[in-house]
Amino acid sequence: MDGNPTFLSCPPDHSPGRSLAPPRSSITPSSTPALVASVEDLYDFICSGPLVDKIGYTKEKVAESIDRWLRCGGQVARLFRLNELQLSEAEKARIYHFYIPVFLWCEDQVNEHRAKYKEGEDIPPLVIGVSAPQGSGKTTLVFALDYLFRAAGRKSTTLSIDDFYLTAKGQSELRDRNPGNALLELRGNAGSHDLQFSVETLEALTKLTKEGMKMKVPRYNKSAFGGRGDRADPSVWPEVEGPLEVILFEGWMLGFKPLPNEVVKAVDPQLEVVNKNLEAYYDAWDRFIESWIVIKIREPNCVFQWRLQAEIAMRADGKPGMSDEERTVPPPRFITLTCSP
Repeated sequence: MDGNPTFLSCPPDHSPGRSLAPPRSSITPSSTPALVASVEDLYDFICSGPLVDKIGYTKEKVAESIDRWLRCGGQVARLFRLNELQLSEAEKARIYHFYIPVFLWCEDQVNEHRAKYKEGEDIPPLVIGVSAPQGSGKTTLVFALDYLFRAAGRKSTTLSIDDFYLTAKGQSELRDRNPGNALLELRGNAGSHDLQFSVETLEALTKLTKEGMKMKVPRYNKSAFGGRGDRADPSVWPEVEGPLEVILFEGWMLGFKPLPNEVVKAVDPQLEVVNKNLEAYYDAWDRFIESWIVIKIREPNCVFQWRLQAEIAMRADGKPGMSDEERTVPPPRFITLTCSP
């Protein structure tokens, strides 16, 4: 990555895990819809959003691009099977205060990235990192962004740090090397990812610059081995084609940096090895990212609820999840690392 990265920070009161992006289980129309009365009303609503100023939009610029906002809004509403003319206040906020402004910012980032290259040069895709706590809606956001890029005729793909977890065998070996360390008992923390595989994948994706170039993108099966997980079989990995313009890379610990050892040890001695493992993550992940979306939450305890919802949803879909005992373990493991000073 050359130069300084660009950041879009979403404030706590408007984080997707709160009012703007309910959990996946609630992606259905509200029982009390609010009719979108007119374009003028929607324009006022858009301008009142918390991200409009952050993405460089004035009221005049919103007015000039209102058709684009409406088009994107309709696309996102259909994606989530919502009636675009009868959206609840929460649904309107999720679409017009969050998804669309973030997409417009991302599109501007891609345009600026591509403008740096001369005509005829191979242009690598822009890697946009999305960093947010678990369960806060980042995966759903990336799903919507990918859809909007494709709808605009721009080739994109998505990656999660989850896709780079160690295989089931690798996880077992990690546990054996760290007996008694609850932070490395299950997948999740630094040390439980295949960093060499990460580098190989990201390097290959950034070289998809021409028509006809194809590549399969790895995926992870969280329900394998009773919820402990394993890398999905390559036969089910999605295939992407060049020329790729954007890679949307999301993860709860993207951008994390190791802290002084004495600070970490004071929080939890088990964190020492995790903190040490973080040293290798910049070269494996962060150096590829030129633009960052950082989603903040005000109350870390929300992560406990969101993690539980995710496990319950997986079981409801008929997939094996973690045991009742294991379900109580992941949130504290991630909370410890996320909230370290």
